[in-house]
Amino acid sequence: MLDGPRIPPANGGPAKSLVVLLHGYGADGNDLIDIGRFWAPQFPDTAFVSPNAPEPCPENPIGRQWFPLSVIDLHLIDQGVQSAAPVLNDFLDAELARHGLDDTRLALVGFSQGTMMALEVGPRRSPPPAGIVGYSGLLAGPERLETAPERPPVLLVHGEADPLIPVLAMHATVPALGAADFQVEWHVSPDLEHGIDAKGLELGGAFLQRVLR
Repeated sequence: MLDGPRIPPANGGPAKSLVVLLHGYGADGNDLIDIGRFWAPQFPDTAFVSPNAPEPCPENPIGRQWFPLSVIDLHLIDQGVQSAAPVLNDFLDAELARHGLDDTRLALVGFSQGTMMALEVGPRRSPPPAGIVGYSGLLAGPERLETAPERPPVLLVHGEADPLIPVLAMHATVPALGAADFQVEWHVSPDLEHGIDAKGLELGGAFLQRVLR
């Protein structure tokens, strides 16, 4: 079972919603949990957790990976997200049960490879999560979207100057989701490379406030 850093609700009470932060390739849960600390004042009854991905990363001995990702090969990424989905789903099931919540009170927030995982798992959970926020990532297997049972709302944010996953990936993901009847919002951060800026955090927080209200 996956595990990682957690932040309990700021108000000290039971969680009424859960935000799961999915880190990128070569990082771990500590890389994104600070986003939970940043958003916590906006969400006093929300728990945050950032699980460590299941596999050690060969390119970073202290980091983790959801699946191997040495090059941006869409076929290999599609295989990777499908192979990693069961372990993430098991973690989500256990974490929701721990808080006595269901998927309607869940939001997935991914960065890079974590976004790939969020866009794979979210539409295939029933009921669907309340929403998905994806930073600096892409959609694997867009041709499989038509068979996904659910259509949670999605926010995508990408850096204009991203050298690792070019912003063109987001511009391909948005119409693919739209063609499959997803409600999609998106934003490009000027001059931002592979990361999350203040505007992206602001937009993500506002989106989560709407979907988790």
